[in-house]
Amino acid sequence: MSAPQPQKINYRQSRAELELTYADERQAVLSAELLRVLSPSAEVQGHGQPVLQVEKKDVRIWKIEPVGRYALKLFFDDGHDSGLFSWDYLWYLAQNQTRLWQDYLDQLQAAGAQREPRLIPLAVDAGRKS
Repeated sequence: MSAPQPQKINYRQSRAELELTYADERQAVLSAELLRVLSPSAEVQGHGQPVLQVEKKDVRIWKIEPVGRYALKLFFDDGHDSGLFSWDYLWYLAQNQTRLWQDYLDQLQAAGAQREPRLIPLAVDAGRKS
Protein backbone atom coordinates (compact mmCIF):
# COMPACT_ATOMS: atom_id res chain seq x y z
CA MET A 1 0.00 0.00 0.00
CA SER A 2 1.35 3.42 -0.88
CA ALA A 3 1.20 6.40 1.41
CA PRO A 4 -1.58 8.96 1.08
CA GLN A 5 -0.92 12.10 -0.91
CA PRO A 6 -1.29 15.33 1.07
CA GLN A 7 -4.25 17.46 0.03
CA LYS A 8 -2.70 20.64 1.39
CA ILE A 9 0.96 21.60 1.86
CA ASN A 10 1.87 24.63 3.92
CA TYR A 11 5.27 25.88 5.02
CA ARG A 12 5.24 27.92 8.20
CA GLN A 13 8.29 30.14 7.76
CA SER A 14 8.17 31.54 11.31
CA ARG A 15 8.44 28.03 12.76
CA ALA A 16 10.40 26.43 9.92
CA GLU A 17 7.86 23.62 9.65
CA LEU A 18 6.27 21.85 6.72
CA GLU A 19 2.65 21.03 7.42
CA LEU A 20 0.95 18.31 5.40
CA THR A 21 -2.82 17.86 5.60
CA TYR A 22 -4.37 14.65 4.31
CA ALA A 23 -7.88 13.93 2.97
CA ASP A 24 -9.00 12.49 6.32
CA GLU A 25 -7.92 15.76 8.02
CA ARG A 26 -4.85 14.18 9.62
CA GLN A 27 -1.90 16.52 9.75
CA ALA A 28 1.81 15.88 9.82
CA VAL A 29 4.22 18.60 10.86
CA LEU A 30 7.88 18.14 9.95
CA SER A 31 10.63 20.56 10.88
CA ALA A 32 12.92 21.90 8.18
CA GLU A 33 15.86 20.60 10.22
CA LEU A 34 14.47 17.05 10.29
CA LEU A 35 13.78 17.17 6.56
CA ARG A 36 17.29 18.49 5.87
CA VAL A 37 19.19 15.99 8.00
CA LEU A 38 17.13 13.05 6.70
CA SER A 39 16.99 14.17 3.08
CA PRO A 40 16.64 11.24 0.68
CA SER A 41 19.47 12.67 -1.45
CA ALA A 42 22.65 10.73 -2.22
CA GLU A 43 24.57 13.53 -0.47
CA VAL A 44 22.86 12.63 2.82
CA GLN A 45 22.04 8.95 2.36
CA GLY A 46 25.45 8.19 0.91
CA HIS A 47 25.95 5.01 -1.05
CA GLY A 48 24.94 2.51 1.60
CA GLN A 49 26.35 4.59 4.46
CA PRO A 50 24.43 7.74 5.50
CA VAL A 51 26.45 10.91 5.98
CA LEU A 52 25.77 12.60 9.33
CA GLN A 53 24.51 16.14 8.80
CA VAL A 54 25.71 18.60 11.43
CA GLU A 55 25.04 22.23 12.35
CA LYS A 56 21.62 22.32 10.66
CA LYS A 57 19.52 23.66 13.55
CA ASP A 58 18.68 26.96 11.87
CA VAL A 59 18.18 25.67 8.33
CA ARG A 60 15.07 26.88 6.51
CA ILE A 61 13.23 25.92 3.36
CA TRP A 62 13.09 28.78 0.88
CA LYS A 63 11.36 27.07 -2.02
CA ILE A 64 9.10 24.06 -2.60
CA GLU A 65 8.40 22.58 -6.03
CA PRO A 66 6.05 19.71 -6.86
CA VAL A 67 7.63 16.87 -8.82
CA GLY A 68 4.96 15.24 -10.93
CA ARG A 69 2.23 13.76 -8.76
CA TYR A 70 4.54 11.85 -6.45
CA ALA A 71 7.01 14.11 -4.64
CA LEU A 72 8.27 17.50 -3.52
CA LYS A 73 11.63 19.04 -4.18
CA LEU A 74 12.71 21.14 -1.22
CA PHE A 75 15.27 23.91 -1.51
CA PHE A 76 17.08 24.66 1.75
CA ASP A 77 18.83 27.91 2.56
CA ASP A 78 22.15 26.11 3.10
CA GLY A 79 22.18 25.29 -0.63
CA HIS A 80 20.94 21.70 -0.39
CA ASP A 81 18.34 20.93 -3.06
CA SER A 82 19.05 17.47 -4.42
CA GLY A 83 16.53 15.36 -2.49
CA LEU A 84 13.15 14.35 -3.87
CA PHE A 85 10.72 13.82 -1.01
CA SER A 86 8.18 11.28 -2.26
CA TRP A 87 4.76 11.04 -0.62
CA ASP A 88 5.86 7.64 0.73
CA TYR A 89 9.01 9.11 2.27
CA LEU A 90 7.19 12.10 3.79
CA TRP A 91 4.59 9.71 5.26
CA TYR A 92 7.40 7.53 6.66
CA LEU A 93 9.06 10.56 8.27
CA ALA A 94 5.76 11.72 9.75
CA GLN A 95 4.95 8.31 11.20
CA ASN A 96 8.43 7.72 12.62
CA GLN A 97 9.76 11.18 13.39
CA THR A 98 10.09 10.72 17.16
CA ARG A 99 12.34 7.67 16.77
CA LEU A 100 14.21 9.08 13.78
CA TRP A 101 14.88 12.35 15.60
CA GLN A 102 16.21 10.56 18.68
CA ASP A 103 18.43 8.37 16.48
CA TYR A 104 19.80 11.53 14.87
CA LEU A 105 20.51 13.16 18.24
CA ASP A 106 22.24 9.98 19.42
CA GLN A 107 24.40 9.93 16.29
CA LEU A 108 25.38 13.55 16.81
CA GLN A 109 26.36 12.86 20.40
CA ALA A 110 28.37 9.77 19.45
CA ALA A 111 30.23 11.78 16.81
CA GLY A 112 30.88 14.70 19.18
CA ALA A 113 29.01 16.92 16.72
CA GLN A 114 26.32 19.53 17.24
CA ARG A 115 23.09 20.85 15.77
CA GLU A 116 23.97 24.51 16.30
CA PRO A 117 25.91 26.25 13.55
CA ARG A 118 29.38 27.36 14.50
CA LEU A 119 29.82 31.07 14.80
CA ILE A 120 32.59 32.48 12.67
CA PRO A 121 34.32 35.32 14.50
CA LEU A 122 34.59 38.52 12.54
CA ALA A 123 38.02 40.03 12.31
CA VAL A 124 38.10 43.45 13.93
CA ASP A 125 40.67 45.93 12.75
CA ALA A 126 42.04 47.31 16.03
CA GLY A 127 43.74 50.22 14.26
CA ARG A 128 40.58 51.41 12.56
CA LYS A 129 39.00 54.60 13.90
CA SER A 130 35.25 54.95 14.21
